[in-house]
Amino acid sequence: MSTAVPPTSRDVARLAGVSQATVSYVLTGKGSISPATRERVLRAAESIGYRPNLAARSMRTRRSGRLAVITGVAAVGNQMRMLTGASRAAAEAGYAIETSSVDGSVADRTERVLELAAGGQYEGILTFVPVLPEALSDGGDSPPVLAATAFDEQMRSSGELAEADLMEVLVQALVAAGHRRFLHVAGSQEFASARARRDTYVACLERLGAETQGPQGPQEPPGGHEPLGSLGVVGGEWSAESAREAILALPDDAPPVAVLAANDMLAIGVLRAAAERGWTVPGDVVVTGWDNAAFGAYTMPSLTTVDVDFQAAGHHAMRLLIAALRGEEPPARGSALQRIVWRESTGAAGPPG
Repeated sequence: MSTAVPPTSRDVARLAGVSQATVSYVLTGKGSISPATRERVLRAAESIGYRPNLAARSMRTRRSGRLAVITGVAAVGNQMRMLTGASRAAAEAGYAIETSSVDGSVADRTERVLELAAGGQYEGILTFVPVLPEALSDGGDSPPVLAATAFDEQMRSSGELAEADLMEVLVQALVAAGHRRFLHVAGSQEFASARARRDTYVACLERLGAETQGPQGPQEPPGGHEPLGSLGVVGGEWSAESAREAILALPDDAPPVAVLAANDMLAIGVLRAAAERGWTVPGDVVVTGWDNAAFGAYTMPSLTTVDVDFQAAGHHAMRLLIAALRGEEPPARGSALQRIVWRESTGAAGPPG
């Protein structure tokens, strides 16, 4: 004897000629839905006998102890670091988390988040992927849904995790240590983080009165005091080989030069090219990277870099979700998400002051 399969929200959407997200909006009261569309959806739901999952909805009034984290399809690298931090914060507060990987457009991801919120299986939802504003909520009749705005549509770092203020600190510390010539090896300009690091480097040197130096380097003025100058911006890819080629293309009299690379992989290419040219580090060339990759502590010399604490970002985002869930004041973040790790590749240069 067969049992009839109960109708779903997908059936309602098909009958009403709307998206499943629209059905979710109507049933949860979210979004800007026209009266005509709302009526059409409700009529379609009534005609096939669709009823929202009241049992699941009732779970909102009691604890399930479960939180959802929405990630991109390939939750690796920085996403995984954020997930680790979020998991730790959830565990500290007595919650278990489940991850849901989503793909597609921002509308597709928004629909999935709304489905999870309407299902009532989770007390709160934290999304690492961009969604439309109507998916977000601070609670009320539905679980709180918060976004950790750390990634763009292509899951590349954005927002405060892509900020580059510490590039200026690096430049100023190197100037204070006596360095006069600078070069930036840039990453792919499709990334907000690469653009920020390049722009901060350029703006800082301009603010310090640096001159743009030609292919033969600066001309020493009378008195023997070399002006502060920039050899410009080179590169534009996230590959060690692109950085290696950029350094090999420098004139023979480029040293002494301070090379600020947009990430640690580029810095590895700089170190390789310097060795090929017989330039010493940190004698002829000093090098900085970004991201604090694990290998940076083991290069020869070890690599000065910027640590971006994605785990702390995930931990704080989850604490914000739990505060919204409990009706508490949003917690303040304990420490900065970025810090400079000073190592051998910058020689005597170190923290300001």
